[in-house]
Amino acid sequence: MIKVTELTKVYKGVTVVNIPDLSIAKGESFGLVGNNGAGKTTFFRMILDLIRPTTGNVVSKDEDVSKNEDWKYFTGSYLDESFLIDYLTPDEYFEFLATLHEYSTGDLNEFLNQFDELFNDEIRGKKKYIRDLSKGNQKKVGIVAALMGNPEVILLDEPFANLDPTTQIRLKNLLKKWVDENQLTMLISSHDLNHVTEVCERIVLLEKGEVIQDIGTSSSTLKELEEYFAAF
Repeated sequence: MIKVTELTKVYKGVTVVNIPDLSIAKGESFGLVGNNGAGKTTFFRMILDLIRPTTGNVVSKDEDVSKNEDWKYFTGSYLDESFLIDYLTPDEYFEFLATLHEYSTGDLNEFLNQFDELFNDEIRGKKKYIRDLSKGNQKKVGIVAALMGNPEVILLDEPFANLDPTTQIRLKNLLKKWVDENQLTMLISSHDLNHVTEVCERIVLLEKGEVIQDIGTSSSTLKELEEYFAAF
């Protein structure tokens, strides 16, 4: 589904990402972990063509992301608040996106009703602008918006950050359900080792932009990762 070849990013002479070869299969739930500065967000931004690599390329479903925009039609993403239109209310934002995805009013309501538990009566029907929501509620809006249009690929950067424990569990279960039911290829970058090992079937560990480990998730994965990071 996604193929990375000889991918590097260099800033002011410092290589922040160096991934010679990496493939992510269709329907795979892929977790990316690493300390701050490991290159996780930079890697995701290159996959989304938000920044251009110094060398190499990213191919998503046979489309080179730097050469055309066809991949955007099957890709959803939420990395941070800049992905939102913060002077709209959540309802206005969802209605705007519905026009892009050619959702009728009924389609939109049916889609959003699936997330009532996640929203916890804090998102829909309120008069607050997105910019006035808490960081956690902004994240809820962004993640749900990324799932509109039934994307084949979704990228989420730190989806569990700024969420209370109950919402983290609800989101974790929601993402697992969406992957299973929609054959979604999901890429998650997270500092939360517990949740990412529960949600993702494969974990890649980045250190200084390089792949240190690439493992299938098992009952021992969380312990192995905790031991690795405890050594720092």
